[in-house]
Amino acid sequence: MATSRTALIIGASRGLGLGLVQRLHEEGWNITATVRDPAKASALKEVPGIRLEQLEMNDTAQLDGLKQRLQGEVFDLVFVNAGVMGPLPQDLERVDGADIGDLFMTNAVAPIRVARRLVGQVREGSGVLAFMSSILGSVAIPDGSDLCLYKASKAALNSMINSFVTELQRPDLCVLAMHPGWVKTDMGGENAEIDVLTSTHGLLEQINAQAGQGGLRFINYKGEALTW
Repeated sequence: MATSRTALIIGASRGLGLGLVQRLHEEGWNITATVRDPAKASALKEVPGIRLEQLEMNDTAQLDGLKQRLQGEVFDLVFVNAGVMGPLPQDLERVDGADIGDLFMTNAVAPIRVARRLVGQVREGSGVLAFMSSILGSVAIPDGSDLCLYKASKAALNSMINSFVTELQRPDLCVLAMHPGWVKTDMGGENAEIDVLTSTHGLLEQINAQAGQGGLRFINYKGEALTW
């Protein structure tokens, strides 16, 4: 019998992270999932066989603790999903500097800190390191001006991913910056175009298709290439 594939999902208490865990479980993966507050992860705990780890991604001591607890484990997928919308409205004249700092730390800096600690545990040859990006992070696409700070944080994430991959010098590794679509979640709102099931099914389909193909790609849940 083939060994089950292993996944680590960073930020899985709700929305897309929870949906990814559910899709992976349906495909028979062994899953470790992180949440900031286990007391608020009741839906995640309903997925059988999940290994739950507590993690505040912006806390380097907690990141180091997670790395230590996972030492020696190998993952076929590490997906850094955690992110925030930031302050609303995104009025540049009124927004608090601390809120901007928190937004960019969570959306752009902390994901790379996670990746630096765990990339050595992504399976050689076939493993995938994925980041939840957004088409709004493309500087070539003018949509979403009312979310200018969120857009900038995702553009920063894409830039940081590029720098990380360049620094890593590991051409065999498949690294994906993924746009999930406009999804009906707490962040995407009820007027969004697709539901979590559609998005996460597509994301996992692309992860399976891209595994084993080294290099960095910015794609959506349908597998379409996006402009940086």
